[in-house]
Amino acid sequence: MASTAEIPLVGGAFDGETITVELDPNGRPPLTHHHLGAAGLAGAEIYELESAEGESAWRYCWRGPAT
Repeated sequence: MASTAEIPLVGGAFDGETITVELDPNGRPPLTHHHLGAAGLAGAEIYELESAEGESAWRYCWRGPAT
């Protein structure tokens, strides 16, 4: 079973939420996260991985809508 991590989302429509992601064999999460909106991928928000200090070693920061 793969390892997972809880990573917070910062900015955008989903600011303050956390997501659970699967870590790669080196213990790193995916570089981006597309958080689906009500319209599916057409309404997705793009978040990009950044290193962070504090409770979580990473965070996903909002970069904009997918469309």
